[in-house]
Amino acid sequence: MNGKPLFSMPAIAGRIARRILVNFRVKPDALVPFVPAGFRPKLVNGWGMAGICLIRLEQVRPRGLPGWCGVSSENAAHRIAVEWDGDGATREGVFIPRRDTDRWFNRMAGGRLFPGSHHAARFQVSDNAQRISVGVGSDDGAMTVSVSGRPTDTLPNNSIFHSLEEASAFFQAGALGWSPTRDGRQLEGLELHCPAWHMTPLAVDEVESSFFSRLGPAAVFDSAFLMRNLDHEWHASGRRETFAASCVCPS
Repeated sequence: MNGKPLFSMPAIAGRIARRILVNFRVKPDALVPFVPAGFRPKLVNGWGMAGICLIRLEQVRPRGLPGWCGVSSENAAHRIAVEWDGDGATREGVFIPRRDTDRWFNRMAGGRLFPGSHHAARFQVSDNAQRISVGVGSDDGAMTVSVSGRPTDTLPNNSIFHSLEEASAFFQAGALGWSPTRDGRQLEGLELHCPAWHMTPLAVDEVESSFFSRLGPAAVFDSAFLMRNLDHEWHASGRRETFAASCVCPS
């Protein structure tokens, strides 16, 4: 079901300086209006899984170029874990209805030079070894996110994940993300390659999301995880022709 690549984008290399995965368990029926045709929510112990990826990227540049010529940016992506059928098998990844960034280049190039259009946003970050807080507000006023917490060794008692190993495998399997094209009529894929995958739990003291608050009791905060200082690459994965017009971006 994948379309031909939009362009021959080279692999994009860089470093994940900081990545926070903020996760909500959501009643599957509440996710259906946000999932395009051809996809279905991926379930974990009967729940859908959605959230926000808050990521600082550094030294981002075409693979083969030296790190000093790369760029840095703060980014946020709303994500819904999904499954779909393709090539005779069930595949999995994430649907990303909205991306936000503080870097003008990402806004200009996203959906043109590489998959994934971006909205402009302001980021406020405080990060040290003991505590991390990130606040995001989009320039269009449609999205706000804030989270604060500290690294820990244990998962929340009420998380649907039974272990860190289970959670890590789940998120690593969702490396392929599908985003709406600029005209909203198709999806384009971008896959994260991160060989030295490693994440730790983040004990969250406070979390707010304009999108998930609108889902009310259908969405419950589940867990958060932190990744640091990992080399990675992004690879374009072509287009999908089918896109549900009823799918609404978080706002």
